[in-house]
Amino acid sequence: MADQQPKEISGLQLWQWRQAAIYGAIAADVSPAEVDWLLQEIAGLDRLALRLESFKDWPQIQLPLPLAELDLLWQKRLKERLPVQYIAGVTPWRKFKITVSPGVLIPRPETELLIDIAVAAVAKSKDKLRLQQGQWADLGTGSGSIAIALADALPEARIHAVDYSSAAIAIAQINAQNAKLSDRIKFYQGYWWEPLESFKGQFSGMVSNPPYIPTSIMSTLQPEVVNHEPHLALDGGDDGLDCIRYLIETSPTYLKPGGMWLVEMMAGQADTVREMLQNQGSYCNIEIYTDLAGIERFAFAQRL
Repeated sequence: MADQQPKEISGLQLWQWRQAAIYGAIAADVSPAEVDWLLQEIAGLDRLALRLESFKDWPQIQLPLPLAELDLLWQKRLKERLPVQYIAGVTPWRKFKITVSPGVLIPRPETELLIDIAVAAVAKSKDKLRLQQGQWADLGTGSGSIAIALADALPEARIHAVDYSSAAIAIAQINAQNAKLSDRIKFYQGYWWEPLESFKGQFSGMVSNPPYIPTSIMSTLQPEVVNHEPHLALDGGDDGLDCIRYLIETSPTYLKPGGMWLVEMMAGQADTVREMLQNQGSYCNIEIYTDLAGIERFAFAQRL
């Protein structure tokens, strides 16, 4: 949408569309709040203008696409469960506005805690300075949101972000440019650690939000997820742990002693992940962290 010339419509036309969209959302069991969020993002309306409906009297409002095209996309939201973030082309994440498309997973609010855990671990480490100034890997970067937030939180670090999908890498690079952090993040297309072979033993930390959904339950996910988000970023194999298992086995080769290993996982996987980390023999200080809902969501460890 961003590439199109702005289209001008009257405030009254947009108000009429909003009324119909809200009714449609309620009838389709979609949150009507999505309508106003969408209009904030694509029409630049603020919450007050929407709440007071003052924009109804404005002579002109600019949209990035024709109203008919917006309505077509909104009907896909209602009938095909197209995520509203893909309609807007962006989603908020931490303090950033992240560009998204069906080529990347939509960053989730709970994943923001990955950054907080990493930063807190660095702050209390006796090797704080070395970690702050070190090389960090974001494996399976997707939209680049984790790499961008890490670069922002650790301004002296160098971030290496990897994804198997070239479409994801293209979007991640756009996001890094928008965040004015592209000089500190290098992107690689490839399989997990493989593009980083030349950096073996040099990483201060690794973070990842890998695919962790068991294949057998993929079809039971919300239609917004299973029908529209990339399965490559979701499907973790028979038990959901294929990628995490691989990261546990391969990461010690790339991490420095004391280097941090941090991943997101699914509810119910924590005990198995902890056991795998212990059995691998190269990790210490293994900890499980919960998300804001109290779900065991993150596993942390350090390289011996």
